[in-house]
Amino acid sequence: MFRIGLLSDTHGYLDDRLLDFFSSTDEIWHAGDIGDLSVTERLQSVKPVIAVFGNIDGPSIRRYFPLHQRLTRAGLDIWMTHIGGYPGRYADPVRSPILSDPPDLFISGHSHILKVVPDRKLGLLHINPGAAGRVGLHKIRTAVRFEIDDCRIKDLEIIELGQRSSF
Repeated sequence: MFRIGLLSDTHGYLDDRLLDFFSSTDEIWHAGDIGDLSVTERLQSVKPVIAVFGNIDGPSIRRYFPLHQRLTRAGLDIWMTHIGGYPGRYADPVRSPILSDPPDLFISGHSHILKVVPDRKLGLLHINPGAAGRVGLHKIRTAVRFEIDDCRIKDLEIIELGQRSSF
């Protein structure tokens, strides 16, 4: 069993409650638009961080994190990128590769919309954790945590962190 904490679109802001929410995980994954390396540094003080850069991330973040992460955890093939779209509407840069070699789990951020959607045609699960930061059109800041066990995703939990504009 492998426990994952997943967030995206922090845009330089990290709610302290996420440090506690992710404390029981094995790794923390950030699906881009990190905004400032202090975000990943604080997350790394809790657990190892796997991340991708997003469209707002500058050279300092792009030096540390790639555009895509393709990895395996507990037998599950995972692809994480920032701008990926979702089932039926994959973004142009990932459409062809996802159709020819679909992962078991496809993670993206960017839209600021929390989604957990199966792609029955490709046999994968898509997760977008929404946005954990204060910048964007989303109303509620969110993140997720889940387990991977025996090639299955289970016990997915969502944390709502309040209004995006709350200080």
